[in-house]
Amino acid sequence: MSPLLIAALLWVFAATATAFLPMRWQIVPGLALIAGAVVLIGLILADYGPVPGVLALAVFVSFFRRPLGHLLRKLTGRAGA
Repeated sequence: MSPLLIAALLWVFAATATAFLPMRWQIVPGLALIAGAVVLIGLILADYGPVPGVLALAVFVSFFRRPLGHLLRKLTGRAGA
């Protein structure tokens, strides 16, 4: 297994562990995981092609659907919705 796939697997375990933390403790590790995901998805896309890259993006969106939805609502000005 390549080091990139090992890093992606460790990212999944770290995201799962972060989900078990109380909400107030999830913010800092969650931000680090989001930043790391951008890099990992880009590297997976570059090394393995579009299908694994899109699958990695789907995993990322699945793990962070609520924070990403909140951020999207905030950016579009519909925070109260």
